[in-house]
Amino acid sequence: MTGRKRSDRGQVALEFAGFLPLLLILALAAVQLGVAAYATAQAGTAARAAARAESDDNWRTEGGHAGRSAVSDWLSDGAGDFDYSARPGGSEVTATVRVRIPSVVPGIDDWGYAERSSTMPRD
Repeated sequence: MTGRKRSDRGQVALEFAGFLPLLLILALAAVQLGVAAYATAQAGTAARAAARAESDDNWRTEGGHAGRSAVSDWLSDGAGDFDYSARPGGSEVTATVRVRIPSVVPGIDDWGYAERSSTMPRD
């Protein structure tokens, strides 16, 4: 055969360019999942701190302030990003905290809220 060989130069680069958007979407999804898990952990920490503050009669801090102080600043900034409610009942108090899950994906801003509750016995 005396013909010219077909060249495959650039095939790998073209395949990578086609696969790159999928890799970026998977990476963003993994980071978003991590941010959601972090927000959930922070909501649990804030609920425990708020319930502990509400259950102690001698503590000078109210539960909402203690809960907000326990959350990272970038999660608790802004209006409506941090919701707190306490439900006192007899010998215990229950605090519920909702923290807005921030978005790392461009164009999608509403990932919902992470909500956790904690119950502490009264002193």
